[in-house]
Amino acid sequence: MPVLTRRQGLLGLAALAATPALAQSAGDFPNRPIRVVVPSPPGGPPDLILRMIAPGLTAALGQPVVVENRPGAGGVIGTSYVTRQPADGYTWLFTTASHVNTPPFNPNVNFDPIGDFTHVTLAVQNFGQALVVHPSVQANNLQELIALAKREPGRLTYVNAGNGTASHIPAELMKSLSGTDILPVPYRGVAEGVADLLAGRVDMFFVGTNVALEHVRAGRLRAIAITGARRWAGLPDVPTMQEGGLAGFNVVNWFGTWLPAGAPEAVVARIHQAVVQAVAAPEVMRQFETQGLQGIAMPPAAFASFVTEQSRLAQEIGRRVNPPG
Repeated sequence: MPVLTRRQGLLGLAALAATPALAQSAGDFPNRPIRVVVPSPPGGPPDLILRMIAPGLTAALGQPVVVENRPGAGGVIGTSYVTRQPADGYTWLFTTASHVNTPPFNPNVNFDPIGDFTHVTLAVQNFGQALVVHPSVQANNLQELIALAKREPGRLTYVNAGNGTASHIPAELMKSLSGTDILPVPYRGVAEGVADLLAGRVDMFFVGTNVALEHVRAGRLRAIAITGARRWAGLPDVPTMQEGGLAGFNVVNWFGTWLPAGAPEAVVARIHQAVVQAVAAPEVMRQFETQGLQGIAMPPAAFASFVTEQSRLAQEIGRRVNPPG
């Protein structure tokens, strides 16, 4: 699901970060430490990204910004926890596109990704997930992987770090488009899935480029394809899923910030400005560049519209992967 181009994102960040002040006043907010809930285990993409920008958030807000991991149920536990907190700006949610992608695939979701939240800002986007396999898998490209899956239906397995997550949706979309039977193996988070993939206990994983890169370069994993619409400079020889023969395949992961529904506009504006400032810091942008990430600026109203559209697209993918009847 495409988001913004790199140029659009960088230009937007530069403009917003340069804004000297906002028209609204947030009063004395914040006057105590802030918790940012990540609904996935430590070591996963949202956790790593948030820890990159947390020092900048602390500097921008003048209060400690503390990362709190609340994993489980593909992000449902931590996300629903945030909906029950006061909408005063002291408890945030920082998570991925799974915020809208999970509900179509998980009947146990007990939150509304649109109505139960105040939408603060899109912060980061990747170039797509890397489809990586254990070296024992006898496939060097997407066509060979699909052929192997068709020869031995139900033998290959993939890491599923939660229904609706960026490990699940591209895998199921690939299966739907290619007519293959590849079995999901559930994991609580990315770190556990990577560990089992490295050990050869599972065959493949759609994982963030920032997580895959070191293992691919070290030869511990083989990169088959990138799920975005264009190749990533960090792995320039790895083709896209479209180049591998799956026309129209374009799935990227994105990361955003939310508050519980009903947060004051002035507080939302203050947090938005702090996130933009933290993401636009030169040292953070350099880290993003090496890991296949890019900072993306999006004001609260635009982010709310974006989340609504992404939710609609997720519902479409859900119907395609699990057609009615």
